[in-house]
Amino acid sequence: MTTVDALQRALSAEHAALYLYGVLGGRTSASAEPALSAQLVEAYDWHRARRDSLTAVLRSLGETPVAAEVAYAVSGPTDTVAGVRSVAVDIENACAQICADLVANTVGDQRLAAADALLDTGVRLTTLGEAPTALPGLSEYA
Repeated sequence: MTTVDALQRALSAEHAALYLYGVLGGRTSASAEPALSAQLVEAYDWHRARRDSLTAVLRSLGETPVAAEVAYAVSGPTDTVAGVRSVAVDIENACAQICADLVANTVGDQRLAAADALLDTGVRLTTLGEAPTALPGLSEYA
């Protein structure tokens, strides 16, 4: 995989994360579940900044950033707090794997940014109730 391919793949994952966090935010009551709502807003904001950063990197390389899809499949039910958390965990696990691939396929500042993103994703997983792992995004290799 080339660096540009890895960056485009990461951008695609960020588009999906934004869409899905939008769905989850719409399914969560800020008054009934303030902690979860705050986590979702924070994750949405982080993924939006990451999307914008990846878009800027690709443009600086003379590439056309991949566009978002019209819609993305939600990985499970979102009618309960547990369901919302489960979907959020799925989002972060998918992003962690993409970030790990990006670390492997970039160098310099891009690799550092990818490693930082992987760390942030791992932290978000723990705030969603997941047990910490030594290598988030690399469970298939562990």
